[in-house]
Amino acid sequence: MKPLRGTELKRFHREVRREFPLAHRIVAILQSVEYPVNVGSIFRIADAAALDELILCGITPTPENPTVAKVGRGKHARVPWRYVADTADAIREVKAEGYRVYALELTADAVPYHAVDWPEKVCLVVGHEDHGVTKATLALCDEAVFIPMWGKGASLNVHVALGVVVYHIRTQGLGQ
Repeated sequence: MKPLRGTELKRFHREVRREFPLAHRIVAILQSVEYPVNVGSIFRIADAAALDELILCGITPTPENPTVAKVGRGKHARVPWRYVADTADAIREVKAEGYRVYALELTADAVPYHAVDWPEKVCLVVGHEDHGVTKATLALCDEAVFIPMWGKGASLNVHVALGVVVYHIRTQGLGQ
């Protein structure tokens, strides 16, 4: 085995995109994700998984923050994004466009992310690293999903959790 580089790598990714076309439109709302490293990492995930849009809300830093730009490796130039101060406004906008809204949050009625039959238009809401998605925002979401934890930790880092769920949605039904 040898790693792919340059033109071979570009051809490989082009063939994968042909073989596995996108079946879902995915938007992510970042509700006051405070740490620029997490926001930059989410931009990289959004680019890699071809998210339709990132909506940054509340205290979430934008790509003008040098850490967001550096960690994101400039992906903010490729990923459609915008800032909306109020998360409720962002949720109302995506719902008006036909998206079903899921909070990645531990709630009493949350379902495991792998048990969801994801619709064509999905909006995922992630919250603050310490406080999660607020109660007011949860009330606007259609459902809450969670990632099962088998270890001692109660949760994953926000960008890791988003990546797990996004890639699950992207690969739903592939290879069947």
